[in-house]
Amino acid sequence: MELRRGGVGSQAVGRRMDGDSRDGGGGGGCKDGGSEDYENLPTSASLSTHMTAGAMAGILEHSVMYPVDSVKTRMQSLNPDPKAQYTSVYGALKKIIRTEGFWRPLRGLNVMVMGAGPAHALYFACYENMKRTLNAVFHHQGNSHLANGIAGSMATLLHDAVMNPAEVVKQRMQMYNSPHRSALSCVWTVWRTEGLGAFYRSYTTQLTMNIPFQSIHFITYEFLQEQVNPHRGYNPQSHIISGGLAGALAAAATTPLDVCKTLLNTQENMALNLANISGRLSGMANAFRMVYQLNGLPGYFKGMQARVIYQMPSTAISWSVYEFFKYFLTKHKLENRTPY
Repeated sequence: MELRRGGVGSQAVGRRMDGDSRDGGGGGGCKDGGSEDYENLPTSASLSTHMTAGAMAGILEHSVMYPVDSVKTRMQSLNPDPKAQYTSVYGALKKIIRTEGFWRPLRGLNVMVMGAGPAHALYFACYENMKRTLNAVFHHQGNSHLANGIAGSMATLLHDAVMNPAEVVKQRMQMYNSPHRSALSCVWTVWRTEGLGAFYRSYTTQLTMNIPFQSIHFITYEFLQEQVNPHRGYNPQSHIISGGLAGALAAAATTPLDVCKTLLNTQENMALNLANISGRLSGMANAFRMVYQLNGLPGYFKGMQARVIYQMPSTAISWSVYEFFKYFLTKHKLENRTPY
């Protein structure tokens, strides 16, 4: 598809879809046609475009990386069964497939897809709109890292409200010797035995983890984009590199919070018994104390390797898919627009 320079496209030369008003033309050297087309698109994509692109990014990200996510959940176990002790991501996947079946690492994928679509639709739509609004307030030209961080934090509130119940069900199905064979049976069992609150028991911990995670993630991504893709054209390589590095850094920095979140979500029976806790564990402070009680400081970094290995390609996939669909859908709408 070729976007001609006349008409609507030519009125937006040098403007970017993310709302930054900097001119993309000065001293930038030669750019390919795809980059030029991208900058010729309107300053901001529509809400439906952000939501559709976000939903596609979330579904593909979680689907592709789900087996590694299953390994991460098990490696964060505070008191794992001797048959479920792993030293590497590859070794864990190999052992799970050999001893529990080929499809075992994918158990719970359906509920994750159902949650990831709407969660990421809200997440990216909120981020893009908040970023554009706050950049206008804080930094009239270019990107404000403060605006990007706040926008990412606000988007996280919506994302986690949708995603938290799916996370609870997914992680309980991922655990070794999980009694849950289907997402529906897991939902029903948790609802009947623990009540509706169980699906949001880790919500405050999730927010405590994801707000700093997403702040680091978005600030790093936007910063790296300024370095490797200063004209902010549609450049898949730059989106993959920036997304992957941003995800890896944010994942490593927030691993202790993720360990606590996993404990609250799974309510790991062997660990609770070892810590002489009866009933259910709740609250981030209690989770932090229990992790230290059972494993000391190293306990806060259990599964960090798996978390970084999961998040690095995960965020790379998410950003590259999101930017592609944002570019494609906006360009498609312009081409179908009836000329006056």
